[in-house]
Amino acid sequence: MLRFFNTKPLHIAEFIPLVALVTALDALSIDTIIPALPAIGAELGVSAGNDLQLLISLVFVGFAIGQLVGGPMADAWGRKPAIYFGLGLFIAGSLLGLVATSFPLLLAARLLQGIGASIPFTGTNALVRDLYEGAPMARIMSFIGTVFILVPMLAPLAGQGILMIATWREIFLLYLALAVPATIWFALRQPETLPRAKRVTMSFSHMARTTVEIFRIRHAAGYIICGGFVTGSFLAYLNTAQQMFQQTFGLGKEFVFYFSLLAFSVGLSLLINGTLVERVGMRRLTAMALAVIVAAAVVFLPFVIATSGVPPLWAMMAYLLVTFLCVGITFGNLNALAMEPLGHVAGIGASVVGFVSSIMGAVLGGLVGRAYDGGVTALVLGFAILNIFALAAMWWGERKVQMKGFT
Repeated sequence: MLRFFNTKPLHIAEFIPLVALVTALDALSIDTIIPALPAIGAELGVSAGNDLQLLISLVFVGFAIGQLVGGPMADAWGRKPAIYFGLGLFIAGSLLGLVATSFPLLLAARLLQGIGASIPFTGTNALVRDLYEGAPMARIMSFIGTVFILVPMLAPLAGQGILMIATWREIFLLYLALAVPATIWFALRQPETLPRAKRVTMSFSHMARTTVEIFRIRHAAGYIICGGFVTGSFLAYLNTAQQMFQQTFGLGKEFVFYFSLLAFSVGLSLLINGTLVERVGMRRLTAMALAVIVAAAVVFLPFVIATSGVPPLWAMMAYLLVTFLCVGITFGNLNALAMEPLGHVAGIGASVVGFVSSIMGAVLGGLVGRAYDGGVTALVLGFAILNIFALAAMWWGERKVQMKGFT
């Protein structure tokens, strides 16, 4: 018989979907709203399409802030209280978005959603580490990772489906319809995994000292910065995807299918990375992927310029598919590479890696996105420049570690 107030470890068949649902809120909140950007602009009086990109960027800013505080919070308060706090912020942000009557209020709602989704993401990762290690942990994370392949594919379709029968505000009802049951399910069924005796004091001075220490480690700093540049190029795409597909290429409501195909390519590349990384090595595979991203952009850019920023759709899709296959490979490795020398400060290290990469990505992706002028020249140029810098950061971080090159 099911015990609602559970005190024993959950069976894996219940644990995986619960953790997957809680951690998927961030990806869901980003991608579901993309088809609704024109409708939001029309209702709230936002005439400049580039301003609507802030509804995407601010989620990532919030996600960065949440990562910075989420780890220490989970270590100090316990996993469940920290996750409750984050889910509460996400629900508050969703409620604010539902009733927002102005663009600034909606931006505040999106920032709250980003912070709120990030803390449960960090807290549940710690929770999984508490319960599993080695191969069992890898198996759990692989199942959870499958959600992050499916959500970006299905979320825009869900958003477009809601718009066909309701308004953009009902998208925020969808967030609530998932977050509230997830909170109740988590509260009733998931036991706390961090005993009070193992909790540590949350000290911001300690975090600051540790952050300085992390950036003194050349290897870690290089890969953290590298990750920021790669994330920036990907967020430039997310910021402009709706404008590019609907305005530049005139796809209308059909754009969600193209968006989902590209999301699938990122997920596929994560699977490819998993099969190749042990044979090729994380460093070599990441360097190769970055080089292909740069080469593809450099080769494609003259063609884009020759077509006044509007190449044929098939050519743009072919370019983006190649690029995102490589982006997924870098996503699969850069976090692990940055964390390699940080085993002695793993908790704060993970928060710093996530914060810096996310905040760099939000700023750089926002700058490239603001350059959208009806064509894709700025986006392709952004992929070239940002990933050249990513390669340079990787080389700088490795220069004293691997004198003979990437291995």
